[in-house]
Amino acid sequence: MGEAPVLTATLVGEASSKFTRRFPSTTSIFDTNSCSGAHPTPISLLRLNKKPGSQSAFIRNKCTKLVAKSLISKMAGDEGTPVTADVTSGGMIFGPIIEDGVFRFDCSANDREAAHPSLSFVNGKDRETPIQSQKTPSYIPNFERLLGQQIVKLELPVGTSLYGTGEVSGQLERTGKRVFTWNSDAWGYGSGTTSLYQSHPWVLAVLPTGEALGVLADTTKRCEIDLRKESMVQFIAPSSYPVITFGPFATPNAVLRALSRAIGTVFMPPKWSLGYQQCRWSYDSDKRVQEVTRTFREKKIPCDVVWMDIDYMDGFRCFTFDKDRFQDPKSLVKDLHQNGFKAIWMLDPGIKVEDGYFVYDSGSKTDVWISKADGKPFVGEVWPGPCVFPDFTQAKVRSWWSNLVKDFICNGVDGIWNDMNEPAVFKVVTKTMPESNIHKGDDELGGCQNHSHYHNVYGLLMARSTYEGMKLGNEKKRPFVLTRAGFIGSQRYAATWTGDNLSTWEHLHMSIPMVLQLGLSGQPLSGPDIGGFAGNATPELFGRWVGIGSLFPFCRGHSEKDTADHEPWSFGEECEEVCRLALRRRYRLIPHLYTLFYMAHTTGTPVASPTFFADPKDTSLRKLETSFLLGPVLVYASTAVGQGMDTLQCTLPKGIWMSFDFDDSHPDLPALYLQGGAIIPVGPPHQHVGESNILDDLTLLVALNEHGKAEGVLYEDDGDGYEFLEGGFLLTHYVAELQSSTLTVKISKTEGSWKRPNRRLHVQLLLGGGAMVDIWGKDGEILQLSMPSEQEVSQLVSTSEKQYRTRLENAKRIPAVEVSSAHKGIELSRTPIELKGGDWVTQVVPWIGGRIISMTHLPSGTQWLHSRVDINGYEEYSGTEYRSAGCSEEYNVIERNLEHAGEEESLTLEGDIGGGLVLQRQLYVPKNDPKVFRIDSSIIARKVGAGSGGYSRLVCLRVHPMFTLLHPSESYVSFTAIDGSKHEIGPESNEQFYEGNLMPNGEWMLIDKCLGLGLLNRFDVSQVFKCLIHWGTGTVNLELWSEDRPVSNQSPLRISHEYEVINLS
Repeated sequence: MGEAPVLTATLVGEASSKFTRRFPSTTSIFDTNSCSGAHPTPISLLRLNKKPGSQSAFIRNKCTKLVAKSLISKMAGDEGTPVTADVTSGGMIFGPIIEDGVFRFDCSANDREAAHPSLSFVNGKDRETPIQSQKTPSYIPNFERLLGQQIVKLELPVGTSLYGTGEVSGQLERTGKRVFTWNSDAWGYGSGTTSLYQSHPWVLAVLPTGEALGVLADTTKRCEIDLRKESMVQFIAPSSYPVITFGPFATPNAVLRALSRAIGTVFMPPKWSLGYQQCRWSYDSDKRVQEVTRTFREKKIPCDVVWMDIDYMDGFRCFTFDKDRFQDPKSLVKDLHQNGFKAIWMLDPGIKVEDGYFVYDSGSKTDVWISKADGKPFVGEVWPGPCVFPDFTQAKVRSWWSNLVKDFICNGVDGIWNDMNEPAVFKVVTKTMPESNIHKGDDELGGCQNHSHYHNVYGLLMARSTYEGMKLGNEKKRPFVLTRAGFIGSQRYAATWTGDNLSTWEHLHMSIPMVLQLGLSGQPLSGPDIGGFAGNATPELFGRWVGIGSLFPFCRGHSEKDTADHEPWSFGEECEEVCRLALRRRYRLIPHLYTLFYMAHTTGTPVASPTFFADPKDTSLRKLETSFLLGPVLVYASTAVGQGMDTLQCTLPKGIWMSFDFDDSHPDLPALYLQGGAIIPVGPPHQHVGESNILDDLTLLVALNEHGKAEGVLYEDDGDGYEFLEGGFLLTHYVAELQSSTLTVKISKTEGSWKRPNRRLHVQLLLGGGAMVDIWGKDGEILQLSMPSEQEVSQLVSTSEKQYRTRLENAKRIPAVEVSSAHKGIELSRTPIELKGGDWVTQVVPWIGGRIISMTHLPSGTQWLHSRVDINGYEEYSGTEYRSAGCSEEYNVIERNLEHAGEEESLTLEGDIGGGLVLQRQLYVPKNDPKVFRIDSSIIARKVGAGSGGYSRLVCLRVHPMFTLLHPSESYVSFTAIDGSKHEIGPESNEQFYEGNLMPNGEWMLIDKCLGLGLLNRFDVSQVFKCLIHWGTGTVNLELWSEDRPVSNQSPLRISHEYEVINLS
């Protein structure tokens, strides 16, 4: 049985956690008195028909009382007070909705009535409306209610693989993982981070048979998705919420199509948005923007879009332009358009509190701000300073924002970037606004609720408002919105990216499963910051990342200010050429990508999907993370440093897979394969999408299946606007068939009102090994190609394979250097040392302070320590001053013992801190106590001169670990002091020292109530002079300080301490 957070009692009844297939005693929301064998008659889903206006009146009244009484406590129901005391566990009741095979489950009829409206469904009424269906669920979840939490478990067959859960880091197959849906500003996240920028309470389960089942916990509140137990899905969130299942259906794609009929499909993107996009936080003037775009054209590197971060604003005020650095945005955009570039501009939700600022004034007049529990506008610190935040849960506020956007795009704005919309707030431990804040939401969204109810949908509603504003501004153009925060269903309004990642090989690797996971959760238009946002990529890392990223659905390079330049030409000629080849390849594939997006928009299928989609029954494919599908195209990449495609053995699904390229193969570019039986369209490698013409030559790549047949589609329209909704498009179905040594290629079907362009058609038949034969003709006519003999085919394949090997051997390789080509910033792409032993895995960077940047507890899957390379994490200083000597020096590895024959794995580091002193640190997991991670640190006098009497300067050994808080508002530090007094220290205490008898008596514990876990830190009281607790933004420091004194050879300073994770549930 999975562990539940915030639970102090044992879950009731082991038997209740078991699930049965078609269990006869499970309650259905049907008339149980209907005749045996007859079709059951729905009874209108008991008590669903509320009196008109009754709920809205109640909600408005509740909101008024909350504000009037300044209630800071949670709203009724938000902590999940059970709505029925008589039913606390058992099988869930169900009814069919939407279509055959889709079921809604609730704990009881009363719970069904108490559930809040759906914000994930396109039409919330679809969730409430039963349909006639002969089907019953194949798998029925059980529930328990405990301490206001609704715990739902669904047990599936052994061998089931689990995916989805939206925007998550780490592995593709999610068994063994646990995440929490709570949109969080997660700069520099790691593989163990449990809450990122978006929330998708959704799991896609692929059964051993290849069939698939989708499970949606339809709640906006913080929800735990626990997949730690094999073949078990568990949701824990405040009561009451329904669970929706989709399937089992024959394939994962069928489940995703069914999901899209509930939550909607991705908006149809303008075609230009499929081109490469260049961004950087620090394009701080129109001159710099034009310099960058001009260089793309001069170097003939394809690119369609340039992005403006907050640099363009006047003092970070949204909807304004800096009068000195961006004097004439309309002229800038006009020049960009003439050069083939679109311009996308950032808008954040935080509005500066400043009388005379037109946005603040109009918002205050219209009463649009989120309020505190006392009814006054909430003010939080963000980029401009003190800010207020629009309450997008109200229609009037969405309209107010949309009209601002409408006016804003008159400046030539082509797209809008919504950032910081979790919403992020600075200088608070939770990194967001208080959960007690009040939203005066529309009745159909759930009415007036506190922030804990609407937090996870704030980004979705902001994106919706922005999208609607762009449509208002120009109804003949398709909006393009990119949002950082989102919820399941956000794809209806916006694309997304995977947030503030790092320039490391780990993050390059993670970018593939992250993009795939979003696609498996209904969001097909996503991609990472190519090259990494934080830190400096090496040339090899950047080139490899562009090679892979050029084939993601959303393709954008982005980097942080104060790092090295990350444009494609910033890493030397070899890397520049790899980037040029990669992006030319993308532009050749845009006809295929655009067709995939049309299919995603109309049917709900993903654009990029995991390799196992080619054969869901083949369980050996289900954990592949370095390959993915773009329809029938398989992309196979290397994400390992120093390992190019020339040394990689590709694992392909069963069947026919024909390799191909565009005479552009390179060790740092992925390999491409086309599935047998497929035809894909490709076009010329333009410099930008605007260069393309409907009369361009069209190429069809053809790979025959074992029956000598293939088929494929090409979708074409204006690339923008909405004429395609009125039939203004051309959808062509091509077929190919081999008969008697003749290949016939023709059109089998067309859709849409467009006439076929008068253009040339180039058919290339793939033979294997990259070899092909081709024929030219006119599109629309039947083309026939005479096949070469078997001997000729064999010769063509042999020649092609030889040419492929020669290309790889002669390719100008990107230098494998450890230092980036610029000197700004800190090098992040070196490989940290991994220390693994017992229950712990840690990562150490000797070259900057010997700091520990990651500390992961394996049994709980919890990453207690996660930081950037150049600051924070676990540091040690030689003085009382913050970041005094010891924190940034380069350390040497004195000894490294790998675990062998039962001995512990250990690492000893030493850094010169000047004045004849070294700071020495030994890290290890004791072989007799694998639950403990131990650190022994010393300041040692090595070369203290005799003239000083053998004593050093005054030093203090200051242990400075900064722990990551997964649930800041649910975390505190607990200890018993030397004098016996007990202390529980929460984030509100900010910073406090403890010394003398008030110091912890040898141990203190960081407790996460949500996880039910504590990180226990034991230390030798005789070595510690005082302790410090400092609460930061989403972090806490638990510091140990030695006495402040000189040291000699005979009297070093030492602090020995250890960490252990304690299960408190």
